[in-house]
Amino acid sequence: MKSQTLIAVRDVAASSRWYQTLLDCRSGHGGPEYEQLMRGDDMFMQLHAWHAHDHPNLGDPDAAPHGYGVLLWFQVDEFDAAVARARKLQADILEGPKLNLRAQHREIWLRDPDGYVVVLASAYGDVE
Repeated sequence: MKSQTLIAVRDVAASSRWYQTLLDCRSGHGGPEYEQLMRGDDMFMQLHAWHAHDHPNLGDPDAAPHGYGVLLWFQVDEFDAAVARARKLQADILEGPKLNLRAQHREIWLRDPDGYVVVLASAYGDVE
């Protein structure tokens, strides 16, 4: 099994550029209503425009906080480089970078342009 998370966003192209920069990934689809984000040949995340294609659960961006109770959590290969990319994007950093001793890794929590909470974590055992 592998996750292919889909989030609804206001501006698919802008969100795609933001995530491509943050996660060092590439576009696999592109377009104003839908995007696939890729690492190598693997699609790992989808961006979908609010209201596009009449999906009933993607119809009202103001009905609830975006991602309330959900964290978009990514283990990254090069944590320090990912933190530098987050800073270059001037991302809203909520917490960190910090060492999480219980998880035995480093992490940084930030907010994406649509308000979703994104966590970048190093691999288990990375306790520099």
